[in-house]
Amino acid sequence: MLEELENDPLFGGSPRKKYMDIVFNANQNLVDEHLYQNIRYMAALELLLEDMMGEDKDIVQIVRNYSYENQAKIDDRTMDLLVDGMGQILTQNE
Repeated sequence: MLEELENDPLFGGSPRKKYMDIVFNANQNLVDEHLYQNIRYMAALELLLEDMMGEDKDIVQIVRNYSYENQAKIDDRTMDLLVDGMGQILTQNE
């Protein structure tokens, strides 16, 4: 689904492409902070999942299986996060 938007006239390209354009052209201190906060968020999610599932579980494999089984939902959420990230960076970059 994300690839279908590559030539979308409304976005002038896919949300992924627009996000990357913003990341490479915005204030690098803002981008650095945005990316760092995303990594911290992923770390929190991994730890939460470990706490919920037990440390003896292979969290990476659980996430891979979930990703494979739920590709459309993940594509939709990815697009939402890309658009949200663009908004955050652009709002702070002004």
